[in-house]
Amino acid sequence: MHTLTANDAKRNFGELLLNAQREPVIISKNSKNTVVVMSMKDFEELEAMKLDYLKHCFESAKKDLDSGATVDGDAFISSL
Repeated sequence: MHTLTANDAKRNFGELLLNAQREPVIISKNSKNTVVVMSMKDFEELEAMKLDYLKHCFESAKKDLDSGATVDGDAFISSL
């Protein structure tokens, strides 16, 4: 993944957009990675994966509730 400073990204915004179409680009400010610029296609795929994972988590939790495979919250906190 390519990294640009915020100033370089500002000066070369058109190039940033072109590069982000090929792969995500990290933008750093004050020597810290701050944001990632990515193509709309990559963003939509990431959002779809997150949604699929959330659906899986909810389905798994529903199965646990239906089968009675639950843990008492107080007991769980105490075990930590």
